[in-house]
Amino acid sequence: MPQFHLDNFVPQLAWLAMFFAILYFGIVRATLPKIGRTIERREGQISGDLAIAETAKLQADKMTADYAAGIEAAHKVARDSVAGAKAKATASIEAALAKSNAVIAEQAAAAEASLSSARIKALNQIEAVAADAGADIVERLTGVRPAQAVVADAAQAAFAG
Repeated sequence: MPQFHLDNFVPQLAWLAMFFAILYFGIVRATLPKIGRTIERREGQISGDLAIAETAKLQADKMTADYAAGIEAAHKVARDSVAGAKAKATASIEAALAKSNAVIAEQAAAAEASLSSARIKALNQIEAVAADAGADIVERLTGVRPAQAVVADAAQAAFAG
């Protein structure tokens, strides 16, 4: 193979160096600054995007804190409103209960008075019936009807004792 002959080796090495220099200085030197500028531009864009993202994150954190504070304030208002409504309802129920208790006590007193009056009336009627029955019994046994006052006193004494 001719490329491995020592006579051809030095010229081939020279051509290799020349083509390498042409490629390096022609292509690499021409494209390397463009690549460097592109990398720098991308780094600038990435750092700008990171700064924007950090700002957005801080704003989102602030919005989250504001939202949580708003929710907590709304919960407090709701709890206060519920407590006020509960207190108002309790007071209303207690007032209605007191009014109902007063009406019930009044009705109970009226019923007690009516019951007492009915009891006295019933006892008087029972005494009258017992006196009449006692007078009839005495009249049948003795043939003489006793005086009404005596019979009434005897019936009253029997119920009292």
